[in-house]
Amino acid sequence: MSATPTPTQFDLSGYLALQGERVQAALERLIPAETVEPAVIHRAMRYSLFAGGKRVRPILAIAAAEALGETSDVVLAPACALEMVHTYSLIHDDLPALDNDDLRRGRPTNHKVFGDAMAILAGDALSTIAFQVVAQAEGLSVEQRLALVEELSVASGTVGGMIGGQVHDLEGEKQAPTAELLHRIHRAKTGALLRASVRFGAIAAGKLAASEEHAALSRYGEAVGLAFQIVDDLLDIESTPEQLGKTPGKDAAQHKITFPAVYGVEASRRMAGEQLQAAHAAVAPFGERAAALRAIADLIVHRNS
Repeated sequence: MSATPTPTQFDLSGYLALQGERVQAALERLIPAETVEPAVIHRAMRYSLFAGGKRVRPILAIAAAEALGETSDVVLAPACALEMVHTYSLIHDDLPALDNDDLRRGRPTNHKVFGDAMAILAGDALSTIAFQVVAQAEGLSVEQRLALVEELSVASGTVGGMIGGQVHDLEGEKQAPTAELLHRIHRAKTGALLRASVRFGAIAAGKLAASEEHAALSRYGEAVGLAFQIVDDLLDIESTPEQLGKTPGKDAAQHKITFPAVYGVEASRRMAGEQLQAAHAAVAPFGERAAALRAIADLIVHRNS
């Protein structure tokens, strides 16, 4: 793979297409084929995993590793594990007991096709295989693999992680919207796995938690994670189903605590811009090697789907 271009010539569309193809090919290798028994679970897993997602999390991991000079394939399999965990969370989020959604990425949700029971098992299976993929990742030391397992466990777990954020989100439907609860929900529910994505790249590049580079990428991930959720909340009230790929207006209907509900639309837009500036500032020391990270942050804030 060629080195990341300079900002003046950086082609984000080309970069996303290239890295998306690498991630897609790796996922194809890592997930059992639909014909492998028990075939129905593998069909359900692949239905959601290959539904056309943006692959933001694995590409962030790749871009973070590149920012630290690591351009080999060592980050690719761990990056795919992030996508597996993210997809499992979407399958479960869409279930009737949680967000009860019929549409995801422009087509019927997993449980609408395979039934609730198989959708639950498909999510479970994707979560399980993610940790297998990290544990078996080639080209990384035992210390690096252990650090990745810990990072993924914490980011997807109950204390400050994705599951904890989902719990706060569910409980928040019965509470008055406050800024404190809003930030507690989304730094965990959305932000933790996005922060883990760039930290995956740092760990794969040999930069563990004590390093300045790891800390800088963590700050970037926190800013991008918050910006991502702010924009998601705005899109839920401003987009069509065709643009969004899922049912808009669900947040208000389910009394979710969102950034527009707490701060208003215009203030939320300003906050997204402030987080974008913070993301750029965090990776400024990496210079041209962070061109992809800067461009991805721009895309996250200015996207329409």
